[in-house]
Amino acid sequence: MAAAEGTEGQRVVKRYVEEVLRVEEGVKVTVEDGGVLRVKGPLGELTLDFRVAGVEFIGSDGGLVVRVHGKGKKAKALLGTVRAKVRNAALGVTKGFTYKLKIVKTHFPMSVKVQGDTLLIENFTGERVPRTIKLVPGVKVAVKGDDVIVSGIDKEKVGLTAGMIEQATKIREKDLRKFLDGIYVYEKSVGRE
Repeated sequence: MAAAEGTEGQRVVKRYVEEVLRVEEGVKVTVEDGGVLRVKGPLGELTLDFRVAGVEFIGSDGGLVVRVHGKGKKAKALLGTVRAKVRNAALGVTKGFTYKLKIVKTHFPMSVKVQGDTLLIENFTGERVPRTIKLVPGVKVAVKGDDVIVSGIDKEKVGLTAGMIEQATKIREKDLRKFLDGIYVYEKSVGRE
C-alpha cells in the first residue's frame, strides 16, 4: 500500500489492494458490468462472478488489473482467491482438468455405469436398490474398467462431481478395515483425457 502526495501536501492513502494478472496466450478475458469476467479459450468459455465480493477489474495492455477494495489481511486473502480462480479458469479453457477415481470392490461385484446425466452404482455392498448420483452439467464422466474418469473445463465442477461420487459410496456402520469397497479419487491432473 503506497501513499501518494495530495495537491496540498497531504497524504492520500489507498483503500484498496491491486495486482496485475498476466493472461496466457490463446485466452481472451472480457470484463463485464460490475465484477463479471468471461474467460474464453480453445476448449470453451467460463463466467466468473465477483460482484458480491467487491472486486473491480480493469483491462490493461498485457494483462488484467484486479482491485480489491479494503485493506489488510482480508483484502489480500480475497485478492489471492480471485487470482487463483482466474488462473484456474484460464488453465481450464486451454487444457482442462481430469480427476481419476478407482472402483474398489472386495466383497461384492459392484457395477458402475453412466446413463444420461446420472451415474448408477449397482450392488454396492450387496444392496438391492442402486445408488444414483445426478451429475453436474458441463462435466463428462466415463467408466473404463475399474476407473471412473471425470473431466471438464471448470475445476470446481470437476472436483464437486468427483467428491459426490466418492461420498455416495462411503461405508457407514461397518468395520472400515475390512470393508474397503467404494470409489476413491487417486489422481488429479491438468489436461483432458
